[in-house]
Amino acid sequence: MIKKESDIEIDQTEEPIIESDEGQNEFVEVEMRTWKIAYFQNPNNVAIQPNDEVVLEVDRGQDIGTVMHTAVRSKGLDQMLEQGKIMSIVRCMVDSDQAQLDAIYEKERLATEKFFEIVEKYPFEMKLLDTVYQFDGNKVTFFFSAEGRIDFRVFVRELAEIFKTRIELHQCTGRDEAKKLGGYGMCGNQLCCSVFMKRFNQVTIKMAKDQNLSGNLSKISGPCGRLLCCLHYEEDHYAEVTKDFPEMGDEIYVNGKKMYVFRNDLNALTIHLTSESKEITSMTLTEYKDHLTKKQNNKGKKKKE
Repeated sequence: MIKKESDIEIDQTEEPIIESDEGQNEFVEVEMRTWKIAYFQNPNNVAIQPNDEVVLEVDRGQDIGTVMHTAVRSKGLDQMLEQGKIMSIVRCMVDSDQAQLDAIYEKERLATEKFFEIVEKYPFEMKLLDTVYQFDGNKVTFFFSAEGRIDFRVFVRELAEIFKTRIELHQCTGRDEAKKLGGYGMCGNQLCCSVFMKRFNQVTIKMAKDQNLSGNLSKISGPCGRLLCCLHYEEDHYAEVTKDFPEMGDEIYVNGKKMYVFRNDLNALTIHLTSESKEITSMTLTEYKDHLTKKQNNKGKKKKE
């Protein structure tokens, strides 16, 4: 079974949160060991809190996951209900489950070593990021990154013959790879995606422009090669603030000289201007607005005269 992922689906809309009227959690958001985030029913009213590890009913067996939220977004839940993909929480993990999970970790280590032995016989290049066994052993997923598309049909058949279970090859994006491997950003802190981010937000070059950041992609991209996730954090603030500022290239006359806006300092509320002769000056946003207001008033007086 081959599964490829071109990108992460992003949903930035604000949605109502669903909670049970009785205080118990009818639906729970869980992050599984395969990185997937999904909603699960809690029909047995298992007492759970965020960060609890739970045993889950999944397609063709059971798996382990970590509770993220004990309330869910209605839109995501509606979509899963329509697709009939809502499974259930079986129980919180107990000591025997932990012992079984420890044994799975060892199986994953051995499976990784075997994978490297097998892949050497094939002509394609790929980087194995992680090996994850389903809790009941009914499936093993190999997460990898590779350039472009690769024909894995023969490779998958050999893996299935050796491991005697369902095989899934999951091709990851650069962001997924950074999230899994971890590292440090240009800010000196650990990568947000490997520390606390559970979902990737959509980041666009417009966000960088709104924040007056360099157009040089290498300076606003992370180790994954994609635009920095942190550009999304303050985008709403910058989008609101920029409404009061002029556009780049707007003209204004200062002391009889035609000047052009070439930079807006949103934090200092300052506008930087230059003339055709490369003369540079600056004024505060308030001064700029007052200047425009006086100009408009003068035009109005001339029309009346």
